[in-house]
Amino acid sequence: MAGLVLRALLELVYFDLLLARGDFARFCDQVRSYQVKGSARSSSTAQEVCAAIDLACIWYWKEVRCLQRSAATACLLRRNGVPARMVIGAQQIPFKAHAWVELDGSVINDRPYVEEIYSVLDSI
Repeated sequence: MAGLVLRALLELVYFDLLLARGDFARFCDQVRSYQVKGSARSSSTAQEVCAAIDLACIWYWKEVRCLQRSAATACLLRRNGVPARMVIGAQQIPFKAHAWVELDGSVINDRPYVEEIYSVLDSI
């Protein structure tokens, strides 16, 4: 688990740096191009990765926003053989945007009803 948490921290740093550059298109391209590697070790891999991201967020030295967290989660899941998708959504009034991760159409790193609140803009 320690290795997975360390990798989660590295993913958070990487996506934090991409966001700091202000190049949202490149950020999305990086998530989009991250390929699924192999197949999941077990059926609990998604839970293990989400738990590692949660721990990494606790130890991260600044607030982790949903876009950074979801990108890191989706890519770490893909790295571990899970074909996850990062989803970006928005609501109109009041305007809010949000990102989360789905696996087989189910939300895995957020509230299960998040799609009822936000209209999906893109699925990466």
